[in-house]
Amino acid sequence: MTTNPYPPGFVWGVSTSAYQIEGAAAEGGRGPSVWDIRCRTQGGVVGGDTGDVACDHYHRWEEDVALMKGLGVDAYRFSVAWPRVLPRGRGAVNETGLDFYDRLIDRLLDSGIEPWLCLYHWDLPQALHDLGGWSSRDCAGWYADYAALCAKRYGDRVKRWITFNEFSVFTLFGYAIPWAAPGIVDRAQHLRAIHHVNLAHGDGVAVLRALVPDASIGAIHNRQIVIPETDTAENRAAAALLDEHWNLVFCDPQILGHYPPQTADHIEPYVQAGDMARIAQATDWFGLNHYGPIFAKADPSRVWGYGWGDAPPDSPTHGVGWAIFPDAFREELLTIQRRYRLPIVVTENGCGGSDVVEADGAVNDPHRINYLTIYNAAMRDAMAQGADVRGYFLWSLLDNFEWGSGYGQRFGLIHVDFATLKRTPKASSRWYADLMAQARAATSHP
Repeated sequence: MTTNPYPPGFVWGVSTSAYQIEGAAAEGGRGPSVWDIRCRTQGGVVGGDTGDVACDHYHRWEEDVALMKGLGVDAYRFSVAWPRVLPRGRGAVNETGLDFYDRLIDRLLDSGIEPWLCLYHWDLPQALHDLGGWSSRDCAGWYADYAALCAKRYGDRVKRWITFNEFSVFTLFGYAIPWAAPGIVDRAQHLRAIHHVNLAHGDGVAVLRALVPDASIGAIHNRQIVIPETDTAENRAAAALLDEHWNLVFCDPQILGHYPPQTADHIEPYVQAGDMARIAQATDWFGLNHYGPIFAKADPSRVWGYGWGDAPPDSPTHGVGWAIFPDAFREELLTIQRRYRLPIVVTENGCGGSDVVEADGAVNDPHRINYLTIYNAAMRDAMAQGADVRGYFLWSLLDNFEWGSGYGQRFGLIHVDFATLKRTPKASSRWYADLMAQARAATSHP
């Protein structure tokens, strides 16, 4: 008899983010975010796509909750849009925006789905960016006030809280490599953004602890092994620095209380007395987003001297060209367990493609099912070797706006026709429903 690898209470879920699905960008009193501006910047997004409509979740949320209930998920990880509840980022509150999330949370609970609320998924109010954004130390305080607003409004019903999603992506790609909003290239601003976001995280944890009884608090880190594209001294040095910026500059100060060595030297001018204690607030679990490894190369044209390299030509890839390395997923889970000694929740894992509705109305995505099968097997292997994994959230519930890639990449279990907004479950949605049912059955009858 095979031992069931999933512990009692293991959480199965799906993830989304506000800007990628909500649409209604200028409705209900919502203010503009840095991504609204990015979408209107020449070359900012493939094809000039925007999140103005996205999946129109703002109007179709009831249908989307029904789809989740049909899947049988335990939990839904979503984000609140800061500019929807505070149109200028601070000051006047938008009751219409707050009401939207009230209705969503209540329906989730009525449907037996636990809400996991992420406070920040990259959509900084543009009004705050105009005041300096994350490069301003004041932004940590603005974020803490926003966190307090959400905690007071939703903390009676929401007990699972996430301070930030993927710190390193929006700081590195927003302030050093111009692949995301706000599209700045400046070493000093990148370093300040790193430190101020860390301060905001610490302040957010403190706010949630004070205002939400029995809160379970985590942060979501995207961690992926960084491999030199070729084994040269220059590429090894590039990979080592990228590894700090991608994998360590948020996890280490938040959990271990210090910056990694190269970054510590660079960031010292921006660190004030008491900052590290302010950052290193205790959290309850470690959120991991993981898809595959990064290949790094020396690139003197980039502000930090590193750039993205290519995977070996014989590497398996999925539909959007990302490398498939399940062993890297297993090893990352084990590394996190050893280094940070926190329970782990996989908050994103998934596979992109160019899925289409076929003549018979079906959406067949065997590439996704294959990817998810081997990555879940790698997660089970890590658990068998000691990784304390407590949950798995698949990215994503819906095909959506994929940031700089626009609508050209589809990661959803549910196909969205972006012309009609019709939802069509894919074959992978049935696969995931079966996986969850089998895991629960094994837990009930070991």
